[in-house]
Amino acid sequence: MMKQLLYIMALSFTSEQKDKFSNYFAKCVRGYHLLNSEPIKESVWESINSQILLHSGCGVYSQASGSHSSGCDISSSVGNLSNKSVKYDSIANNHFNISSYRLTSVCSAVSPGNIDEIVAEINKRKNFEYYSIIAREEFKEQIKYDWFLLPADYPAINPSSYTWLPMLGKRGKHKDVQIGWKTDVIDGSSMSITFSMSSQLWISLFITDAMKKDFIVANNQIKDKCIMNYVQLSDSYPEF
Repeated sequence: MMKQLLYIMALSFTSEQKDKFSNYFAKCVRGYHLLNSEPIKESVWESINSQILLHSGCGVYSQASGSHSSGCDISSSVGNLSNKSVKYDSIANNHFNISSYRLTSVCSAVSPGNIDEIVAEINKRKNFEYYSIIAREEFKEQIKYDWFLLPADYPAINPSSYTWLPMLGKRGKHKDVQIGWKTDVIDGSSMSITFSMSSQLWISLFITDAMKKDFIVANNQIKDKCIMNYVQLSDSYPEF
C-alpha cells in the first residue's frame, strides 16, 4: 500500500470560495456548451479555468495560452496550476490517464538513462502546486465533468512513491529490448515512460472515494448538444 505521506499543499478554501468555484464552473461549462458539442479539452480548459478563478475573486497573473511547454499553465493567487484534460475509463469511472513531461533529455531508446536521474528530473520540472484537472465521463447526449485540484506532491503522482523497472518489448527484429520504464502498481495507480512516444511520462491514476471528496472542487452535467452557432451569436450582437 502506498505510504500516505503528508503532502505540502492542502485544499484550504473557505465554504464561500468553494461555492464560488462550483457556481462559476457550472456557468462556464454551460456557456461553452451553448456553442460547442465537443468536450472541453486542452487549451480550452486553461481559458475556462482562468475565467472561473477570475470570477471567483482570485488573481490570475499569467497564462501559458495553449503553449505545449511543460510545467505551469496558470499562475494565480490560488497557486501555480498545470492544466490537464482527461477522460474517465469507459469501464470504470474511477480511473484516468494523465500525460506529462517528455523526458528525452534524460532517457531514450539510444540511452535508457538512470532511474534516479529520471525521477529527479520529473520532480525538478514541477514548478506548480496543483494539477488542475477537468475529468469527463461521456454518456449519450450528456457529459459529466469533475474539476480536481490535485496537490502536485500527492503520493500517487510522486515518482518516488514507486519502484521503477525497465519496460521490455520488441524493437524491429529484436525482442526483449528496453523500450521504456514502468512502475509497480500501488493502490491501482502507476507510471510509465515509453521511448517511442518521445519518452513521455504517463500517470495512470486510480481515483479513490477519499480523493473525490478531498480534491473535486466542482462538478456539472451538461447536454452535449449546442443550442446556438457562431452566426446566431454574431447576429445577437450586431453592434459588436
